[in-house]
Amino acid sequence: MPARDGTRPSRAFIGISGYDYQPWRGRFYPEDLPRRRWLEYASRSFNSVELNGTFYSLKSPPVFARWVSEVASKDFVFAVKGGRFITHNLKLRNAEASLGNFFASGVLALGRMTGPFLWQLPATYRFDAERMDSFMRLLPRTSREAEQVALQHDDRLRRGALVDAAARVTLRHAFEVRHESYFHDEFYALLREHRCAFVVADTASKFPYAEEVTADFVYVRLHGSRELYASGYTDEELDEWARKIARWRARQLDVYVYFDNDAKVHAPFDAKRLAERVP
Repeated sequence: MPARDGTRPSRAFIGISGYDYQPWRGRFYPEDLPRRRWLEYASRSFNSVELNGTFYSLKSPPVFARWVSEVASKDFVFAVKGGRFITHNLKLRNAEASLGNFFASGVLALGRMTGPFLWQLPATYRFDAERMDSFMRLLPRTSREAEQVALQHDDRLRRGALVDAAARVTLRHAFEVRHESYFHDEFYALLREHRCAFVVADTASKFPYAEEVTADFVYVRLHGSRELYASGYTDEELDEWARKIARWRARQLDVYVYFDNDAKVHAPFDAKRLAERVP
């Protein structure tokens, strides 16, 4: 999705974090709907989905191409969660080849459906300004830059690497942090310098919370307000989130909101209820 340029209205993208959950069959997805059509069904209910399978393993260009072909609207947007090998194993250190693998794994096939990239850091990982700055400098800001990053892939993607973007788009990045050492001005300033968003994450008070705006968009993850990953949102809570979205959009900020309270199948229904509150 192109970055805000001040010439078009801000937009709100409201969806779910992941879509391929077996317990959703018969509750959100019709019982007789084939699993291969779940993404299509979700794309008729929401205007965005956060791809979280990309966090657990590298996918392939045909997988990304299939996702694009399955959605019902050309205005649909995919947020993409960055690989945990980069964030949790390497902890952002010496990430050039791994970033190359990630961007060569098929991400470039998303074309104009490319939304923000989400980088979620471990709860135990403390803020390291030098390492964070170095990593942010590696992140591509355009599809052309992403092609150059993809060319740095290693032999893991010797076959099947995709290094040509399907469209010329601007790329956005957001960071979800959980260690208390990130919740201060030095980190916020670093995000602003690199035009990266601070993820507003509702985690049922398990981790620190802030609503710092550091980019031309806002990225929100709703993991549950009372029980992490499991509790649903009340009408009053959704009303408040709708008001927050309206305030951000009044500042010409695009807003991306993803529900990750999937454990008891609240996510898709809460997302629909919030979308109904947001014009």
